Amino acid sequence: MAEQQQVQQRSTKQNSLEGFKTEQIVPDVVDEIPPNCVKVKFSTCDVSCGNIITPTQVFDKPVEVCWPADSDNLYTLCMTDPDAPSRENPKLREFLHWLVVNIPGCDLSRGETLADYVGSGPPKGTGLHRYVYLAYQQPGRITCDEPKMPSNTPENRRHFSIRNFAAKYNLKLIAGNFYQAEFDETTYKVHRQLGLIP
Repeated sequence: MAEQQQVQQRSTKQNSLEGFKTEQIVPDVVDEIPPNCVKVKFSTCDVSCGNIITPTQVFDKPVEVCWPADSDNLYTLCMTDPDAPSRENPKLREFLHWLVVNIPGCDLSRGETLADYVGSGPPKGTGLHRYVYLAYQQPGRITCDEPKMPSNTPENRRHFSIRNFAAKYNLKLIAGNFYQAEFDETTYKVHRQLGLIP
């Protein structure tokens, strides 16, 4: 009975934003636990504060992403991997997977995409990577001087810092979520898309 309760407690904790601390996203990516959850739904799975998902399941862009938002405000959404090329040796931290700014409410289709969505591509033998979604409220419309990043290049995606980006544009963290993934065969597809392998 006690063992079942422990499993239940671990499951509840994993599905809470406390996972940002237990999995060290605080302080690796952000300075504090986000106050709300970003809902991220793929066609085959949902992101749930540290659950393990395969690169195959997240190769295509999520079908739904939302957070507590006011339609009169503008927001930024980021997806980043602090574990590039691995959690033990994050010398490329962070690798930027998706960045959209000037989003009215949660309407991503009306935002300005700075970095096109790229699915998870954890290299073979590098263990689990943390893939972090963060939503920020903007003080107003922002004009970014960062170059646009298409989905077929790693240029400017390595060594990204959402912490620095948020400070630069005075963004306020309002929500977050994350999943973990490790290598599967889809990784090769992601690396080909980025031009990392032929």
